[in-house]
Amino acid sequence: MKTEILYGINSVFEALKAGKRRIYEIYIEESKTSKRILEVIKFAKSKKIPVKKIKTLPLNPIARTSQHQGISAKVEPYLTFDLTDIIASEPLNGNRHFFLLLDNVIDPRNLGAIIRTALGAGVDSIIIPKDRSALPTPAVSKTSAGAIEHVRLIRVTNMVDTIRFLKQQGLWIVGLDKGADKTIYASDLTGSIAIVIGGEEKGIRPLVKKNCDFLVSIPQKGLLDSLNASVAAAIAMYEAYRQNKISQTNKSQR
Repeated sequence: MKTEILYGINSVFEALKAGKRRIYEIYIEESKTSKRILEVIKFAKSKKIPVKKIKTLPLNPIARTSQHQGISAKVEPYLTFDLTDIIASEPLNGNRHFFLLLDNVIDPRNLGAIIRTALGAGVDSIIIPKDRSALPTPAVSKTSAGAIEHVRLIRVTNMVDTIRFLKQQGLWIVGLDKGADKTIYASDLTGSIAIVIGGEEKGIRPLVKKNCDFLVSIPQKGLLDSLNASVAAAIAMYEAYRQNKISQTNKSQR
């Protein structure tokens, strides 16, 4: 039986509320009695999940970090989703799909921050390659403030094949590239789209970039050469969100 240790109140509480993976036991420092800790205890007991009170020092080896906020949980590993199953259960048929593809994003902190923003921006699913990518670890859960429990994370073997498959389903593939002539604000991001974000060092790989329908850039003023991957992703996701909200409003007023 494979297990992992989630740590931090948001990670643990959101895993509890989402109910997508089994939680075997929750560990809480005896000195922690905040309102949110008590809410976690109450919720866990309602789900018949054991809660074990532990003194401060023994908790550290369990969580394997000092940033545990006095709470951790033994859980089954995060379960990723299958892209073909999602498309089969949610065909386009006039419905909008909003995917995010992460190519070469290997920093767990970036992945966690992107997941947290994606939840707020209405992204349906996040696609990452099985190689050259950060994985959905407890560290990513902590950085995402537990948002990973509420988004669908898909791992694929070949990003180019995945892009071609999404095109066949009617999605437009938009690559974020600092060298693109057209800015994100001058581009149409309405309808069903997949935005491709590259890692900070190398960006989107050439073959992945070649298979995008079009490339867009984020205009910048200053000496910095590029934005942090999670910041660039946030700008792109919320611009797509903004455009679609306006599009929906205009349609409803006709």
